Order: sequence, then C-alpha cells, then structure tokens
Amino acid sequence: MPRLKSASRVDFRSPDLEDGQHLWRMARDSRVLDVNTSYAYLLWARDFAATSVIATVDDDPGGFVTGYRRPDQPETLMIWQVAVDERHRGQGLARRMLDGLVDRLADDQGVRHLETTITADNSASIALFTSFANARNAPIERTPLFEAAMFPDGHDTELLFRIGPF
Repeated sequence: MPRLKSASRVDFRSPDLEDGQHLWRMARDSRVLDVNTSYAYLLWARDFAATSVIATVDDDPGGFVTGYRRPDQPETLMIWQVAVDERHRGQGLARRMLDGLVDRLADDQGVRHLETTITADNSASIALFTSFANARNAPIERTPLFEAAMFPDGHDTELLFRIGPF
C-alpha cells in the first residue's frame, strides 16, 4: 500500500463507538500488535475514550493510541496500544498522538508518569517511547513485567517502560 507523501489535514480527538471498528482494523493490519477481539475495541472506544486518541488524516482513520489511568496510581497513564495505518507511517504521527494525549492528561488530570510494555524485539516502539522520554528530559526505567513463562501462548517477555515524572 503506498504511503501518502503529506496530508492536507490531521485531526486528533477521543475515539467514539464508530471508531471501534477502525481501531480493530488498524491493530490487525499492523501485523505486530496483539489483536484483541473487535468487541474489546468497541468497549475501549466507549469506556476509555478520555484516555485515548484517534488521528484522522483527511477524514480517514490514520492511527490511534489507547491508554488508561492506573487505578492504583492515577497519576500514571498506561499505554495499551499504539498503531499507525501503513499509509501514514514515517510522518511522526505516533509521536504526535502520544504527545497530544499526554499533554492533555497532564493538564486536565495531573498525569505525571507514562507506562507501557514492549517486547525486546519491537524496535519501533522502543524508539518511540525513548524519544518521548528524551524530549521531556524524563527518566525512563526498563524492567521485566510479564515474563514469557507467564503467558500460556508462547508470548515473549513484556518489558515495562516507566517514564517520568514529567
């Protein structure tokens, strides 16, 4: 699929129920994310819209970031998934979505830390979150969270990346 050279308009907003199917398709088409059921993405768009963002590129769903505030640490935003449609990769869209979401939640809800889990072989996600931390001059800790043996399906170890305070 060809990449778009430049978009005339990129908008960021919280997802709604109509976006649930687009989130699922982007996750599936990424070929790297763990894909949840389509039902889960509908629930995500309904119940976690305030802590998630979808980017539309010329009115076409181009990417998303899903997250939630940790109940035991409400100043921490846990990022569940980041996806960018193949046609819109290489334009910094993932970083722009992440920055906008975190800035909004820092201002509105006092979020001062960000967490995510990444497998050791996911160089794109490691680069994204390392760049995010570096741009904010925020410390970043990397520790194993879920060891491979904990997964019943042959999943690789998930490393916890904790960034902040910022």
